Amino acid sequence: MDIDFGDVTIAMRNLLRRAGRRRFDPGTRAAMLLLSAQDARMVGLARKVFVDWGYRAQRAAHRAARALGFAGAQTTRPPATTGRPGVLAQAMHFVNKPMPGGLPKRSARALLDIEDPRIVPIVRDPAKGGEDAEAVFYFPGCGSERLFSQVGLAVQALLYDVGVQCVLPPGYLCCGYPQNAAGEAEKGERIITANRVLLHRLATTLNYLDIRTVVVSCGTCLDQLEHYEFSQIFPGSRLLDIHEYLLEKGVRVKGLAGARYLYHDPCHTPMKTQSPLDVVNGLLGDGVALAGRCCGESGTLAVTRPDVSTQVRYRKEEELRGNIAGLRAAGHAGEVKILTSCPSCLQGLARFSDDTGAEADYIVVEMARALLGTDWLPRFVERVNRGGIERVLL
Repeated sequence: MDIDFGDVTIAMRNLLRRAGRRRFDPGTRAAMLLLSAQDARMVGLARKVFVDWGYRAQRAAHRAARALGFAGAQTTRPPATTGRPGVLAQAMHFVNKPMPGGLPKRSARALLDIEDPRIVPIVRDPAKGGEDAEAVFYFPGCGSERLFSQVGLAVQALLYDVGVQCVLPPGYLCCGYPQNAAGEAEKGERIITANRVLLHRLATTLNYLDIRTVVVSCGTCLDQLEHYEFSQIFPGSRLLDIHEYLLEKGVRVKGLAGARYLYHDPCHTPMKTQSPLDVVNGLLGDGVALAGRCCGESGTLAVTRPDVSTQVRYRKEEELRGNIAGLRAAGHAGEVKILTSCPSCLQGLARFSDDTGAEADYIVVEMARALLGTDWLPRFVERVNRGGIERVLL
């Protein structure tokens, strides 16, 4: 019938909100607060409360639930969903898989001291072409900048290494997709309109750079930014995933040994010009296998309906165990890593690490580690802060 159930669901959420029938969900509210905040102090506070303290508390609750045997009862045989479970059941669903730990303590912008919304940061290596070098505009999005800031920094580090100027938005910006998807259409449209006006101002200020490529590191951002009409903001420009761009630039990891990789393609896949698996194998060498099924994180699903997420994760874990068993049967006895290209999926996949033994990471982060060294992040931050950022007044 050619029905887009995603669009239908969003329309239903907007209808319920306008009718005053939308159920209040603290998880959704917390997520929207973290994603919608633009003030640097508010972003830092929300990150501290929800990510630092909140994730730590969730992991502690997970350890307790696992020790008491409650977590395993849900994950080994997820109960059927015939309605919204009670508060206690939902709480157990929420903690039956641990949130990721070991995240950077500060956002990417805070580490580079570029939180001022009046400044357009241009990250570049002055020894590799200066203002004459190719320039791209990078829209990091919330997940790659506020939550998993190592992803946004890995993108900038790889662009810096190949001599490409990386223009960043002024201040913290959200693309508007989370608000639209949550049934807050008016708020989403306000964010999109304000962003487009701001980016037109940015393009006018930096018209000497001739930006022809807009890169993203999140498929959800890419889906939303397709409606921004970037060809009118940066004439002749295109919108592209960072991994496809790096492959075009000839950035490849050669002779990588020891680990074997699985690739999890997000539901909102960011790679549009060619097969995602071809891109990953082109960047990391042949032998990367596809790990199917949804990870169960799905934006805020794991927070708002953890009972449904438990069921989705059960099938994903079965798939991962089968993939890993296949690698072991083929004779690989070393490390297995599962890579992805979506911040939400990175969080979801990291929650399987204890049970499957497969560490989750981002493609660009793994590439930065292989090409720039295991200590690439602190070295890049230190190097860039010593003269690798041009700050242009907007």
